Amino acid sequence: MVAIDFNTGWSVQPNQSIFAQLSGGVGAQPVTLPHDAMLALPRTPDAPSGDSSGYFTGGSVAYTRTLDVPTDWRNQRVSLRFDGVYRDAAVYVNGDYAGQHPNGYAPFRIALDPFLRYGEPNEVRVEARAHRDSRWYSGLGIHRGVQLHVSGMVHFDGDGPRVSTPDVDDERAVVEIVHRVTNEGVSTVTARVETRLFDPGGAPVGVSSSPVTVRAGDSVLARQRLYVPQPRRWSVDEPSLYRAHGTLTVDSVAPDESTTSFGVRTLRLDPQHGLRINDEVVKLRGACIHHDNGMLGSAAIPRAEERRIELLKAAGFNAVRAAHNMISTPMLDACDRLGMLVMDEAFDMWAKGKNPFDYSLAFPEWWERDVEAMVERDFSHPSVIMYSIGNEVLDIGTPLGAVTGRALAEKVRELDSTRYVTNGISGFVATIADTLTQFKGEVAQLDSSGGVNELMSQMDELIDQISLSDAVTEKTVEGHAVLDVAGHNYAASRYAGELERFPDRIVLGTETLATQIDRNWALVQQYPHVLGDFTWTGFDYLGEAGLGVTRYADAPDQEMPISAYPALAAYCGDLDLTGYRRPSSYYREIVFGLRADPYIAVRRPESHGRDRRALGWAWSDTVSSWTWDVEPGAPMMVEVYSHAASVELFLNGESVGVQPTGAAHRFRAEFELAYQPGVLRAVAHGGAEMSVASASGERMLSARADRDVISADPADLAYVTIEIVDADGTLFTSRDQPVTVDVTGPAVLQGLGSARPITEESYLAGSHTTFDGRLLAVLRPTGPGSIALTAAGRSLGPVTVRVTASRPGTVTAL
Repeated sequence: MVAIDFNTGWSVQPNQSIFAQLSGGVGAQPVTLPHDAMLALPRTPDAPSGDSSGYFTGGSVAYTRTLDVPTDWRNQRVSLRFDGVYRDAAVYVNGDYAGQHPNGYAPFRIALDPFLRYGEPNEVRVEARAHRDSRWYSGLGIHRGVQLHVSGMVHFDGDGPRVSTPDVDDERAVVEIVHRVTNEGVSTVTARVETRLFDPGGAPVGVSSSPVTVRAGDSVLARQRLYVPQPRRWSVDEPSLYRAHGTLTVDSVAPDESTTSFGVRTLRLDPQHGLRINDEVVKLRGACIHHDNGMLGSAAIPRAEERRIELLKAAGFNAVRAAHNMISTPMLDACDRLGMLVMDEAFDMWAKGKNPFDYSLAFPEWWERDVEAMVERDFSHPSVIMYSIGNEVLDIGTPLGAVTGRALAEKVRELDSTRYVTNGISGFVATIADTLTQFKGEVAQLDSSGGVNELMSQMDELIDQISLSDAVTEKTVEGHAVLDVAGHNYAASRYAGELERFPDRIVLGTETLATQIDRNWALVQQYPHVLGDFTWTGFDYLGEAGLGVTRYADAPDQEMPISAYPALAAYCGDLDLTGYRRPSSYYREIVFGLRADPYIAVRRPESHGRDRRALGWAWSDTVSSWTWDVEPGAPMMVEVYSHAASVELFLNGESVGVQPTGAAHRFRAEFELAYQPGVLRAVAHGGAEMSVASASGERMLSARADRDVISADPADLAYVTIEIVDADGTLFTSRDQPVTVDVTGPAVLQGLGSARPITEESYLAGSHTTFDGRLLAVLRPTGPGSIALTAAGRSLGPVTVRVTASRPGTVTAL
């Protein structure tokens, strides 16, 4: 099969009726996929999905593209593979209905053959819609890549061979390769399937060849076993990738070939050791991540997906949970290459909906096909160690809900017996009707007007009582019993008790609060049956706007809504929307034992003495800076995080005091002091230290790209960080202002924005206001050549950074 990139040459416009089109309608705009049409739609305070969508109004769009079909394709199979379209996609070819797919994240194929006109142009039209169907920012449109597949009548089927390593030791690895061979001709064919293996350096390490007879209109599995000597294991620290290349030959002609990467690694699971990869115990330092890429919206541009994994790994994570939908193919590829473990999650809802028009309406008819698509795509990826069949589904607390869970789990096992199955179960959500009745006295004192997130945040200690209650245990026991790993959302209080009640149960913190990581991680280290922790969340995201925002009131009774318009981002990630590490990220790194130096985080001065309003997902409102527009002597609060027994804080060389830190003090200390410009330095017991200095003098702009050379391919991107600094490069964090960006050369400004969670500014404009002195511009190449980005602001700049785009290849064989 030849896979041709099909991401260029598209246009998009509002999805209009034929009558609107006859009267003129709205013109189409050229776009390159992956693309998110939602970013161009208006945001309003009365948007139907409210803070869930970041106050975007939603809507329906149509993408069109012309496909020139040569006459020699008449005897070929032609199809499109979509990696994901949000949502309720309908595909038309030359005006005729060709297929549909309601899930917004599952890959799917559409056969084009019955609709093609050979030797002339053909029109492909893809409609998509988003409207009150998501609990977070969904984006809209063809937000993942598309490939055109062309193959002979006898061909390999699917996403490539399924490769597994069922038996591995230091001497050799058994590699099992399964090709599905399909014959769409009119007569029986005996073909030959040959598979060659190549090691991580590209050297051949094995070959197998066998005949395969396939009746007309039938498909068969060609299974081969090869033996790799002295295998190099795939792991987080050494992500060694082998390659399997298959060739299909009929009558001495090779009509098809297929290649996939794979890793040699083993998985073991038991309550005595937990998870073992290659016979070594691995604790999961996990990050939940949504699917959007900040200012790029939901567009899963391959470089954006890769960069997120690079940054998360650099921040100390070794695993990601694709919350709460199937991960994109480019991100899977990046996890394989970079060494990041993956929990791929299928659904956020089953048959009981969470929004009026969500996927629950399609779940009964489509779930099996979507699970099949997920597992087919994931099977050969060594990074995938676990599938999650759901997240906080409302069905799970009933016997018939457990029946659905069992059907899902067994379907996954039928398709892939090499990995484990979990489910992100919230005992609170699953039993909400009963538990709220049982604890109605305590709940009556809470204000639930803000929805379930705000209610859960207010309940805090009460939710621990509910999680430990007999009602939760009884109503979720069957839902947990169908799993290999019991996933607990916000229920670390259950970890220890599981040993007594269910001694063979293996548990995982599938979703936890960042503010509880020290306590949770102590439990992960203490108990072998607890596999790890997945924080909410590793990377900030759009929608669920204001979830981690801190606001301040001047009086305890002052009304202060948390998630009001124009809140846009959740602001609860260890990394912000631009990929910059927030203080919580460094705190987590210290808790994990991966950072020796202390870390200084300064509370914003406007917070001093005011009533703090925040949900449980909010970290302290801190910045690692000692540059503030306040008068000398203004009161300041400084947090210092450290693994050491104590830390001493110095301001301009004078000691502010010594405070205990370490695990016994939750790895943190607090100091109150009067602001004076200069140098703030924290010294941990043992000598490790960190300092932050005040910016001074003239302000100027700096700009730097993440890479000087990129590929001249729209799948690649250049990220340019723009900062307001002094002559020494120290950031001015409290003097934000608009900055305008101009791009020349073969590239477009794909996005421009900051990490500011509350804003009315668009990421599609050429000007944006900095946040804490920082801005991020994303360049997408349109061809080879030299690209220049120039940034300037009022009394600032201009400053120019240059990036070279080199010419790539465009066609690959699967």
